[in-house]
Amino acid sequence: MSRQVAVAATGPVAVHAGLAAVDAGGNAVDAAIASMVAAMGTEPGIVSALGGAFVSIWPAGGDPEVIDGNVEMPGRGQPAERFGAGLLEMDVDYGGGITLYAGHGSVATPGAFAALGLAHERHGAARWSDVLAPASAALRAGYHIGAAAASFLAITADTVFGWDENTRPLVRRPDGSPLHAGDVVRSPDLADTLDFIGEQGHRTVYTGELAERIAADSAERGGLITAADLAAYQPVVRRPLRLKVGDWDVATNPPPSVGGPMLAVMLGELAARRGRSWADVIEIQRHVLTYRRHVHDLSLDLEEDGYALLEKVQRHGLPGLPTSSSTAHVSAVDSDGTACAITASSGYGAGATVPGTGLMLNNCLGEPELNRLGLHALKPGTRLASNMAPSVARTASGETLAVGTPGADRITTALMQVLARYCFMGIGLQEAIDRPRLHVRVLDDGTHRIEHEDDPEMTEAAAASGLPTTMHPAHSMFFGGVGAAHRSAGGELLAAADPRREAATGIG
Repeated sequence: MSRQVAVAATGPVAVHAGLAAVDAGGNAVDAAIASMVAAMGTEPGIVSALGGAFVSIWPAGGDPEVIDGNVEMPGRGQPAERFGAGLLEMDVDYGGGITLYAGHGSVATPGAFAALGLAHERHGAARWSDVLAPASAALRAGYHIGAAAASFLAITADTVFGWDENTRPLVRRPDGSPLHAGDVVRSPDLADTLDFIGEQGHRTVYTGELAERIAADSAERGGLITAADLAAYQPVVRRPLRLKVGDWDVATNPPPSVGGPMLAVMLGELAARRGRSWADVIEIQRHVLTYRRHVHDLSLDLEEDGYALLEKVQRHGLPGLPTSSSTAHVSAVDSDGTACAITASSGYGAGATVPGTGLMLNNCLGEPELNRLGLHALKPGTRLASNMAPSVARTASGETLAVGTPGADRITTALMQVLARYCFMGIGLQEAIDRPRLHVRVLDDGTHRIEHEDDPEMTEAAAASGLPTTMHPAHSMFFGGVGAAHRSAGGELLAAADPRREAATGIG
């Protein structure tokens, strides 16, 4: 019997790309990469190829690993006056209203293609060009804009994505209005670029012709990225955090990522409580996310502070407790038992596209929540903070799971609730994803607000907490978009996707 793969991705185009990679001889890693590359090309505003990514892999018969392809602070060799420049301040009506910075000065050194390329070199089974080909074909033939991308573009088309002539054709109709869900879009420039990366290899983004074009565009339009920044970028293979969640051995994103440690602490604290009520969830989220705000968001060494938190919790419990924009996620598990989870982010987008390539740029330096120390304050080459926490897991009986979500600082709280329901409570995977969610937001002034979906038990617990509350409708996009793929001990495959985002699943 040939290898099969279960895929949960951002939409039908991404799922089709993943399954096409399987038809070309691919495994779960190939399918996840193909799906993510397709999402990067067909979800404008949500995610793009010149952002960052984390790839969590648990190979059949091997040990789990995380490939860190997060964005870095650029600016090697730049004069001092360049720092702090090239930024466009914008107010956007998203998530209750945010202020962000776009423009070339908001662009961090991208790492996504470096991580995807290394993951393929270490664990892929299909040819690299065959993995990228399905996304290229969709971009050339035309794809339907999904509801998530359309809703984001509706509020950003005139701001973030309204100032660059190279970007407008990718996010607007011929009459100049923002794209609507269902509109057919073609991106031949990006299709050609993906074909070129397929032929030349992923390093062309860092040391080849594409690197030259990215650096030249940055220099011409006030950005910080130099050829030296791109050439110096290296993905990092990291040993994941391992935690016991019920019968599951879960491997997730380690420091310097913030997301993995926060998820590990939340699940560990919840495991120690027998009742596991909504009051427990509120209290744990409030203390963990407050600790993150006061320590990790201001950290000069995220790796050291991340492991210090985990050691402190292991010895004493978290202090104060009794006893991250725009992202996309893909999960894949194959019949051989390999699991792969990829989360990628380009922030809210810089609004700019490298001319002639179709490659839209990230604005990760322009996200205030990822740059609490100040915009352009980090030393060039420093990895930025990240909420991303793609996770893979196994049981002693042979079950395998890949899971993750987009959703900024709701990534950790969404995964906390889904994994608790599935691993602790035995609720089915799809139902664990579908059920209502709650998130404790730490506001700029240090106070807290409970955000939750419409649910009587959550409403009661939120009122009892005494904290101000905002109730969202059921299955609100605010609470992420969890995607999961599962292999049973007997080899049966299952994929589950979140109704909060226009997602899709497939097995092939």
